[in-house]
Amino acid sequence: MTINSTDSKSNNTDPPDKIPLSALNQYAYCPRRCYLIHAEGEFTDNIHTQSGTHEHERVDQLAHDIKKGVRVEFALPVWSDQHNITGRCDVVEFHPDGTVFPVEYKHGKRKQWLNDDLQVAAQAMCLEEMLKTDIPMAAIYHIQTRRRREVNIDLTLRNQVIATINAVTSLLNRRLCPPPIEDKKRCPQCSLNELCNPELIIEKTRLHQLSVQLFTIESDDL
Repeated sequence: MTINSTDSKSNNTDPPDKIPLSALNQYAYCPRRCYLIHAEGEFTDNIHTQSGTHEHERVDQLAHDIKKGVRVEFALPVWSDQHNITGRCDVVEFHPDGTVFPVEYKHGKRKQWLNDDLQVAAQAMCLEEMLKTDIPMAAIYHIQTRRRREVNIDLTLRNQVIATINAVTSLLNRRLCPPPIEDKKRCPQCSLNELCNPELIIEKTRLHQLSVQLFTIESDDL
């Protein structure tokens, strides 16, 4: 089976044949960021993305490892024809009892948003289809704190993955960049902050709405 798109940046402006797993993460964080990266090919490094890339490259340099009877595969390509997604897993553990356990590496501490959980759950759903098995659990390894947080791949999370896939598909097919979200916590941390200019766009929108209201003539009912 040929994988037509990957988790890496592409300059192709056409919607991808399969949705990259990373797009689910980006969309859950900010739909506008998702569109700028995956529809317009924009990406800018900041200290957070540079640190994360360095850590992922260090993981990707390894081919495989055996620890305590567990076979570990790194940078494993995965896909799902059913859900139309593709990408790769940072780490997949294959346990002697047949358990398959994807682990996503993330730089920094645990975030308060669901984007990382969606991404690793989507990885699990890909592996389930490819390997004809059930994967009820996965994990996020937070590099900064060196903590491994288990993620329950329950029905609620699976439905959220499917809803996000549908939302990303619709976003990329519409070819219309969404407005920025007004979030004082997310925007300053985003590597596309200067390109996106959310504060300026939000202010322009606010001024436009005020101008429309200012020149609206109200008529009294007679």
